[in-house]
Amino acid sequence: MKATPWQYRLALSTFLAALILISGCTVNPVTGERQLALLPESQALAMGQEQYIPTQQTQGGKFYLDPELNLYVKEVGQKLAAVSDRPDLPYEFVVLNNGVPNAWALPGGKIAINRGLLTELESEAQLAAVLSHEIVHAAAGHSQQQMQNQALISLGVGLAGFALSDNEWAGVIMGGATMGAQLIMARYSQGDELESDAYGMRYMARAGYDPSAAVELQEIFVRLSEGRESGFLQGLFASHPPSRKRVEENRQLAKELGTSGRTGRDTYQQKLSYLRKLQPAYEAEAEAARLASEGNFDQALGKINEAIAIEDEEAAFYALRGQIREAMGNTRQAAEDFDRATGLYPEMFSYQLYQGLNALKQNNLTLAKRSLTRANEMVPTSIAFLRLGDVALKQGNRDEAARHYATAAKSEGAIAEEARQKLADLTS
Repeated sequence: MKATPWQYRLALSTFLAALILISGCTVNPVTGERQLALLPESQALAMGQEQYIPTQQTQGGKFYLDPELNLYVKEVGQKLAAVSDRPDLPYEFVVLNNGVPNAWALPGGKIAINRGLLTELESEAQLAAVLSHEIVHAAAGHSQQQMQNQALISLGVGLAGFALSDNEWAGVIMGGATMGAQLIMARYSQGDELESDAYGMRYMARAGYDPSAAVELQEIFVRLSEGRESGFLQGLFASHPPSRKRVEENRQLAKELGTSGRTGRDTYQQKLSYLRKLQPAYEAEAEAARLASEGNFDQALGKINEAIAIEDEEAAFYALRGQIREAMGNTRQAAEDFDRATGLYPEMFSYQLYQGLNALKQNNLTLAKRSLTRANEMVPTSIAFLRLGDVALKQGNRDEAARHYATAAKSEGAIAEEARQKLADLTS
């Protein structure tokens, strides 16, 4: 018998009441207000820890070329975390190799900032404004609240996922590795954003920074959001929408807190000197990627070679050149680039994936299996499982092939369809 709308509403109300009874309410450690807590903190902390590395990888990976810059960002972040309302959280800070201005926080204080945002800033105090804002998101549990809200909206379907937007790995990442991307793409409410601004500025003042830098930061965000293409607006402005209202509210609070404090402009410029020196290389890389996406492979190859001439230790440049060469039919030359990329940054799943797919094309089954397996150990993807199935089948391991195809078939789209067909062929 089909349930009536009234019965659905009754079931929903009963389910919500049960959740509230089971989980109860907690006191927000930042605001002191009571809030619904469906997700135990221990589970949220474990989730943040588990997803920190995979989420970094899907957003460009660690900016490993400048260890001192990573250490600097960590030191500023830890200084702010120490004066926060949750100094006990296991905070971590990392600079990501991504040119889009963005920063994000996972539960437990797992925080990242893109090199693309660092180059837009002018002082250590502005950096402190970014990091303190993210620290509040973590301390106040805003990500968990967003997950709860989404779960409440999506009852009957399960916890709704968020698209990876323009991320090139949208649709192929599998299993738990999607959760971090879901969290950082969740759009914070206006209340969460204003709350993070306000308490973040208080953390800045406690740590000895000039809180007016938070006003400068919001003005930078408003400027960056104006007249930009939609692809650029993904990330920071999708999850942290800027507005003139935030600028004015920050300005008022800065007056109340006082504008004395450290700005650290000279120190910041010195710490950013190497990254700024590399900017022409990353601009050439971005142009190469654009040209390649339009099918202009010869011009794209020229541009990525310009980037490599500036910095020949950047794995991302070789990975892109390998993709360009492969698109041009130069499979063996592409293999050399993928070898170079994995040699420079072996922990990056995408470089291992490119290497494995390329090796399979050359029927180098040993390398293909090793690289695709390593890629899946870091970030599991449906394409890696599908091609591991192909490798196993070529090696005569039908049971192993079936297991990989079955895993890939759990995804969606063309990859899943191919996996299901190959699995059916095996079992028919």
